[in-house]
Amino acid sequence: MKKFGNFNIAALVIGFSFLYIPIILLILFSFNESRLVTVWGGFSTKWYGELMHNQGIKDAAWVTIKVAFISSTVATLLGTIAGIVMTRFGNFRGRTLFSGMIYAPMVMPEVIIGLSTLLMFVSLAIDRGVLTVTLAHITFSMCYVAVIIQSRMSSYDDSITEAALDLGCTPFRTFMLITFPIILPAIVSGWLLAFTLSLDDLVIASFTSGPGSTTLPIKIYSMVRLGVTPEINAVSTILVGLVTVGVVTASLIGKRQKQQLAQS
Repeated sequence: MKKFGNFNIAALVIGFSFLYIPIILLILFSFNESRLVTVWGGFSTKWYGELMHNQGIKDAAWVTIKVAFISSTVATLLGTIAGIVMTRFGNFRGRTLFSGMIYAPMVMPEVIIGLSTLLMFVSLAIDRGVLTVTLAHITFSMCYVAVIIQSRMSSYDDSITEAALDLGCTPFRTFMLITFPIILPAIVSGWLLAFTLSLDDLVIASFTSGPGSTTLPIKIYSMVRLGVTPEINAVSTILVGLVTVGVVTASLIGKRQKQQLAQS
């Protein structure tokens, strides 16, 4: 194994510093006593208390959590079905088109997805609100779940399913008792990833949201345009914490899944 040279180490340090130092500073100044976000005035948690009295932020947070939960659940269901179809049904007619439609949102710019969904809702005369944001989030997060499920199913041993069917088990019972427990860690990882993607989405939500459906990232962005305050640092820190917990949990589940595969 080649050792990292000084240039590689320096590049990693500079890259990670550029990426994480601003986040660390944001978290640090969320505990600042002073209202000035660039001047340290002592340690305090009062800005987190102020959030409890900000009805606009609480409403946006509730919309965000509701949209993230519903969209991630539906996206996980559809993505699981799509992943199983891609791995269990071989080269069926239309497979190329089907896989292209699944993977397209992963490589398509979010601006294009947001604009196209907006035009679709306008053409269908659907008022923008929580429903439209949820549908848009299902559209772009479903593909990530499908990729995770397909990756897990690619190493699935079909002989286990065939043995259960030979012993008289119905296809549905075989799936629930054998296939589902095996792919459950991948399903949970996909749900957490979809939840995280929905939680911090700004671009697509800004196109598809309407009155009464302002999400937390949109609320933060609108507040930043009027000036950064410690309140914004506090709510951003909470959002970063939620995203971090989701990503770390999904990573641990995926790591555990790999260990189980290595032992089996």
